[in-house]
Amino acid sequence: MFLRELTAAIDHIRGAGPKSIHTLARMGITSVAELLCHYPRDWEDRSREIPLKDYQKYPSVCTVVRVLAHDWFGFGRMKTLKVHVEDQSARGVLVCFNRPFLEKQLVPGNYYRLWGRFFYKYGDIQSTDFEIEALGALPEDDRPGGRPPSRNFGRILPVYPLSAGLNQGMLRRLVGSALEQYAAPLEDELPPGIIQREGLASKARALRAIHFPASPEELELARKTLIYEELFYLEVMVGKRALERRQGGEGRREERNGPGKSGEFSPLQQRLLERLPFSLTPGQMGAIAEINRDMAGPFPMARLLQGDVGSGKTLVSFLAALGAVETGGQTALLAPTELLARQHAENAGVLLEPLGVRPAFLTGNLRAAGRSLLLKALAAGEIDLVIGTHALFSRDVCYKNLRLVVVDEQHRFGVIQRSLIMDKGQSSLSSPGKPDLLMMSATPIPRTLALTVFGDLEVSIIRDLPPGRKPVKTHLARESNEDKVYGFVRKELAAGRQAYFVYPLIEENETKDLKDAVSMAERLGKEIFPQYPTALIHSRIDEEEKRRIMAEFRRGDIRILAATSVVEVGVDVPNATCMVIEHAERFGLSALHQLRGRVGRGPEQAYCFLVYSEELTEEGKTRLKVMLENSDGFIIAEEDLKLRGPGQIAGIEQSGYLSLGIADPLRDAAELERARNDAFAMLEADPGLLLPEHLRVAQVLSRAPPFSKVVL
Repeated sequence: MFLRELTAAIDHIRGAGPKSIHTLARMGITSVAELLCHYPRDWEDRSREIPLKDYQKYPSVCTVVRVLAHDWFGFGRMKTLKVHVEDQSARGVLVCFNRPFLEKQLVPGNYYRLWGRFFYKYGDIQSTDFEIEALGALPEDDRPGGRPPSRNFGRILPVYPLSAGLNQGMLRRLVGSALEQYAAPLEDELPPGIIQREGLASKARALRAIHFPASPEELELARKTLIYEELFYLEVMVGKRALERRQGGEGRREERNGPGKSGEFSPLQQRLLERLPFSLTPGQMGAIAEINRDMAGPFPMARLLQGDVGSGKTLVSFLAALGAVETGGQTALLAPTELLARQHAENAGVLLEPLGVRPAFLTGNLRAAGRSLLLKALAAGEIDLVIGTHALFSRDVCYKNLRLVVVDEQHRFGVIQRSLIMDKGQSSLSSPGKPDLLMMSATPIPRTLALTVFGDLEVSIIRDLPPGRKPVKTHLARESNEDKVYGFVRKELAAGRQAYFVYPLIEENETKDLKDAVSMAERLGKEIFPQYPTALIHSRIDEEEKRRIMAEFRRGDIRILAATSVVEVGVDVPNATCMVIEHAERFGLSALHQLRGRVGRGPEQAYCFLVYSEELTEEGKTRLKVMLENSDGFIIAEEDLKLRGPGQIAGIEQSGYLSLGIADPLRDAAELERARNDAFAMLEADPGLLLPEHLRVAQVLSRAPPFSKVVL
């Protein structure tokens, strides 16, 4: 029996009462399998003695103490018991907040096993967080190591993530009962060859040891086993997804007559390059060569294009669209905001219309008559490139031959949304197969996450910036030194430049002492920079008004733009040289990097000022230091992953990432590589998992894992 078959409800476990069942359900734990896969977040080693004198060397003390005396402090309801104890090494005090009943349980002269976290205060070694177990009146030379283990002493105990109404003791008892009732017959879920090569434990032993290990060595073996198993099945599912994608494109080899397999430019692509007033960077050249090879291949392309802000990804996508046009196909470019989509459409008009390409802009805000005409033209194949937001995959949108889907800022879209636009290709009138897929991201994805979230995609990376671009100079400024920042910006404005001021809030919030865009736009325009035209933009402003404001800002009619992070994506104003981010510690690293990328898009030197509050947390200091010391988006993404963990990186949930139970792609990068190699080698040799040695993997995958958090 595999763990994934344990669908028995929690109430089948001995000792599970209505209260604990209800509390566990609130945590998403309703079956035996889900409970056994609720892994500890830490472990307390109570199997060895840690005397009182060593309270500073270790997180906790585990020893045998004798109660010396009782004492009280405070008055009335605040009256609190203090219990003076000693072991063979030192004396200490147990401060019993809200536990006056311990006066009767802790008898002076008697001995007790004690576990607790101690600190030094008011001349005493004290603890307010402790557990005790009575031993009675024992000789003073008795040692804890000579006594058999009990429920809470003499062993390594798990420390679980909890919820209100649940305590460690209750959860330990329930998990212990579940292991006794169900763990013995569990079968291994990894192939025997991998278990032997990696030196892993059996599934039954690993599951017992992860909760109640007999030794630190057994705990480490259990962690190693479960981490590898988790990563292996993750990569098996990623690999299967890649196989399914390729199988969906079989039979299209003869139809795909785009740019040659060598990756050379097509005639239409070459014509665009000749019209450009600059040359492509090596990164852009490499990316379009890889895309051309994919689009000429027998299977639909599935490629992720990563590049820092301003690296020229949009131009690469236009070149890819030209490849689709030359094979008689259409391209849909999906952008997360109307502001960005409209900018792409304007650029496409300038660059592609002279080549005979027919671009169009589709948004949900189009009037009915105009929308109807556009949809008819799209269905008739009279539009080559359509650019828009979610409207591109609306029910009434039909394509004649959708051959390429480009998803810009892919982390802003969920798996379902991407599937909807891809389905439009399969339902095209002239192309029943899957279209090519190019996803673009200016938020670099660390390699460890790329192997998981996008492990079924090929990856192209543009690391270089267009010639002439200068790195943005970043400065930190305390809120109290803001006048100096204003003074610097004033000099840039006097030189004819433009500036952004970004705030964390749209409007004033009584519960948060933060500056907001609305009130600061007024102050910037009337008090600080009255001689320069100032405008306000945020997410609640009407799309048409946003478009007007941005058009005026691009023309230079507006010199200062006060905004929220709505300008994080897709705003391209080469004359803007100053980015001032107020309360910068409130923004994530990804947002800070994107905002900084809005300046430095022209030949002039650009500057970013990160203005921070006086009360700065350690994490806030770390984030600002990362921004100050790094301009490489890939390095910043790695640091973001370290700070926030894989489950919280922007876009991971939408991208189909799984909330791993015990593995960490960053920490366990070496294991991830080996697990990926094992999974992909197995699938390459036996795609259907039909060989005897792969039978158990097929069986595991055939059952819906009740405890799994995978969303693929």
